[in-house]
Amino acid sequence: MHLQGKAALVTGGTDGIGAELIRQLRDKGVTVITSGRDPARVEATRAAGFEVVQADLSSAVGAAALLKAVEGRPIDILVNNAGSGADHDFRDPGAPDMAAADACIFLNLNAPIHLIAGLMPMLRSRPEAMIVNVTSGLAIAPRAGGPVYCATKAALRSYSQALRVQLKDTPVHVLEALPPVVETKMTAGRTNKKMPAAECARQFVAAMERNADEANVGVVKLLQVVNSISPALARRIMIRF
Repeated sequence: MHLQGKAALVTGGTDGIGAELIRQLRDKGVTVITSGRDPARVEATRAAGFEVVQADLSSAVGAAALLKAVEGRPIDILVNNAGSGADHDFRDPGAPDMAAADACIFLNLNAPIHLIAGLMPMLRSRPEAMIVNVTSGLAIAPRAGGPVYCATKAALRSYSQALRVQLKDTPVHVLEALPPVVETKMTAGRTNKKMPAAECARQFVAAMERNADEANVGVVKLLQVVNSISPALARRIMIRF
């Protein structure tokens, strides 16, 4: 895709990978609209010159509010980047927080589907359009400590693959972006080696420019190779990750 002159809606652009992604897209000549839910980060992103819609995409109300805010606007690119995890480990004391699990499921899976459905008429009307769904290396093989997060990303991966086939004869291309562990607030407690968010965003943008079906970032490239040879081995490696 030629990015210069395009308009993009990037969810979750006030922090982490999303914050780097909107800056890099703007540098490529893209008009960016983003969303966020933390008031302080929303204001900071606006101060940096971005248009930001404050919306909590962990509920249908938030997804509808974002769609209403961009109604009628020309959108060439939708990047479903917003996401979160949820503690859900029965080995830990106490029962998992089901409200947190439900919010995680909606944010990571339902919200992208709502936004895709709401923006599809606009995207299909554009000469060239793209949907970028950010999943994870954990969409390929899960880890034991994050079953809800892994399930949402695996579901979004499956959705993306099916959607790509549905849209193959339209102007809309579907890219799945699979990051490794990235240095963000969400991974602050993790001790694994982490990729800088700026580098992850750079690889996303490069994949967009070459109309890739998948952006396998960092060690996810190796995981994909292992999975292609032996899915069982990939699961054994990742389950304790």
